[in-house]
Amino acid sequence: MLKPVFHYVSYIRTTPEQLWQALTDSKFTTRYWWDTSVISDWKVGSPVSLVLKGKTTDVGEILIADRPKRLSYTFHHILNEAALKERPSRVTFVLEPYGALVKLTLTHEGFAGDSVVYDGISKGWPAILSSLKSLMETGKPLEIPIGALFIDELDEVFG
Repeated sequence: MLKPVFHYVSYIRTTPEQLWQALTDSKFTTRYWWDTSVISDWKVGSPVSLVLKGKTTDVGEILIADRPKRLSYTFHHILNEAALKERPSRVTFVLEPYGALVKLTLTHEGFAGDSVVYDGISKGWPAILSSLKSLMETGKPLEIPIGALFIDELDEVFG
């Protein structure tokens, strides 16, 4: 079975430094990512955790931290049994300046062909990154209802 790879590209009116901060600083992530904090010191080999409304949803390890150009970490979703059985996948952000814009390329890969995590991230990343773009360009994130994503395990967090 083919291994799925998720790609997402967006052009955002910002600077690479500001975008890096928005990806790595919980003061920003909680605004566009449904109150999710990202917790790490952003050094290669360090742990990273995604904490949604006080509950850890995903854990990993920093693989690349080349500020403000490239960030990569492993990603292991821990909210359900099926996800726990999967091996960690890999998230990579590439930030490329183009005048007043930054091209943000997200690649999320390393999934088994029948991955339940791939299904969830395919719904989540577009909403998260659309909200990030809105926040960076207008000062206001998109208010996308979590229920619009149809990701069942998030229901227990949002109740």
